[in-house]
Amino acid sequence: MNIIVLGAGAIGSIFGAKLSRLNDVLLIARKGHADKINRNGLKVTGIESKTYKIKAATRVKKIYRGTLILLTTKVTDSQRAINSIKGMVRKDTTILCVQNGLYSENIVKRITGGKCLVLRAVTNFGAAFLKPGAVKYNSYSYTAIEKNERSKEIAENFRKCGLNGHMSENIKHDMWKKLALNCVLNPITSILKIKNREIADERLNPLKRLVIEECAKVARKDGVNIDYSVERLNSAFKKSENISSMQQDLIKGKRTEIDYLNGAVAELGKKYGVKCPVNEALAEIVKGMEKD
Repeated sequence: MNIIVLGAGAIGSIFGAKLSRLNDVLLIARKGHADKINRNGLKVTGIESKTYKIKAATRVKKIYRGTLILLTTKVTDSQRAINSIKGMVRKDTTILCVQNGLYSENIVKRITGGKCLVLRAVTNFGAAFLKPGAVKYNSYSYTAIEKNERSKEIAENFRKCGLNGHMSENIKHDMWKKLALNCVLNPITSILKIKNREIADERLNPLKRLVIEECAKVARKDGVNIDYSVERLNSAFKKSENISSMQQDLIKGKRTEIDYLNGAVAELGKKYGVKCPVNEALAEIVKGMEKD
């Protein structure tokens, strides 16, 4: 299968590397990263130590028949990334949005205007960008892919390549479940400037519980019941030495995805008549930190 990874940062590089086992993969990345990969290969460290020989470029020149495009940019970069290829997509092109955020795939659907198939994916694989040409593979997880007639083949391909792919029976539920986790982890660790494992501090439980409860109320109005407890979150992150992606963005002076996480929950809450003061406050604090 021809696969283009659009936005090969940390997670995109890991997905591209793993998929290169059985597919013809092209990573679209920033110039420094692409140059290093083409010259020396993609160096992966962490739970796996290997150098992958894989093609990289800074832009897409052609999209072949039946190509799968993995969109792994930050949601804030989706519009720019998709605008760069919208004139080349075809009916047999599939764009798989492997991103965070509440209905972030709708940005892609709006730009492509039905010219190709757009699907959502949810994953909990963990990775960190170390330097051009090198990424760290932090944690193994799953990749849930929105149900469609093309999804079974994609999921099987992912599974064979070590990405634990499966076709989701309810991608909306998967999205909300991951969203609730991100609405707790990302802003709180960013505001307090702590590692992910420190989110398990029980003194933070009342705040975490309020965030999750607001997310659950809006999700119910949106037709989804999520059962995600503070205790479960604490257990999942108590040993994690990672720094959240939002905190990494703030450190680098980049715009975060807060408008597509807590901010999006608060906005959808307004539509459904559900007040979300905690999510709204966290979003405003992080946006204030972006300006510093």
